[in-house]
Amino acid sequence: MSKDKHVSSKEKETKKDLEKKVNEEKEVEAAKAEGNTEAAPEETVETKEAKAEDNAEAAPEETAETKEAKAEDNAEAKAEETSEEESAGNDKLKAKIDELNDKCLRQMAEFENFRKRTDKEKEAMFETGAKSVIEKILPVIDNFERGFDALTDEDKDSKFAEGMKMIYKQLMDELDKIQVKPIEAVGKEFDPNLHNAVMQTESDEYESGIVAQELQKGYTYRDQVVRHSMVAVVS
Repeated sequence: MSKDKHVSSKEKETKKDLEKKVNEEKEVEAAKAEGNTEAAPEETVETKEAKAEDNAEAAPEETAETKEAKAEDNAEAKAEETSEEESAGNDKLKAKIDELNDKCLRQMAEFENFRKRTDKEKEAMFETGAKSVIEKILPVIDNFERGFDALTDEDKDSKFAEGMKMIYKQLMDELDKIQVKPIEAVGKEFDPNLHNAVMQTESDEYESGIVAQELQKGYTYRDQVVRHSMVAVVS
């Protein structure tokens, strides 16, 4: 009995020692846990504050650089787009200008041709009208000349004859101003472009083919024949 009591008392002491050690270890672990818990928040706060400061300092710089880079990229892209649009617009404008310039040149050329054609038509109409008037005046001149040829020697010195000669001279001067000129015939070689031969004649003065007599005077207007001279040619 005494042995059994002694053994049980030892076992109790051993358990107490074990429990004491376990409790001491728990206390140590608890103390460590408390120490870590107190230090950890301080370290976490400091770390967070440091990181926040670093991020706060770095973030604006990175954001500004990024914004500048993006702004530059956007500006370059817009500049390229604008340049392409301007180039396309300039090409279209140049093409339109070339088209309008070509139309303008064509219209100017057409107008110039029209003006020249109209001037020629006007000139031709004027020439035709002038020739028509001159042809009507020529018989009047013929009658003046026939009247002078019919005057006697006494009548040639009369005031009436002198007045008629002055009128005749004035009429011929006005015709000369508009380039109406008589065709030379007597003593000239026969020219079918200027002379109208109505008869042949003998002549000791002129050779064959020479105009010996003028039966009706011919006239030109600006080097164009209005009326051929009616002549007699030496045979």
